[in-house]
Amino acid sequence: MKSLLIKDTTVSERAQIVREALGTDGECEGIDLADMYDDYIYGLKELADINREFSEKHAGSVMQR
Repeated sequence: MKSLLIKDTTVSERAQIVREALGTDGECEGIDLADMYDDYIYGLKELADINREFSEKHAGSVMQR
């Protein structure tokens, strides 16, 4: 598997990685996940950092339906 790090990918490759990972709609509980990964696509933050920040912010919260 090819590295997903910013230094090893282009902007278009990172956009494709995000599209493939999110599947078709890219929306979860009203959050546009594609927007969440813009910093990765544009080379500002690594995927691991974005995912960690999201987990820290939302860990333990459960939405009732």
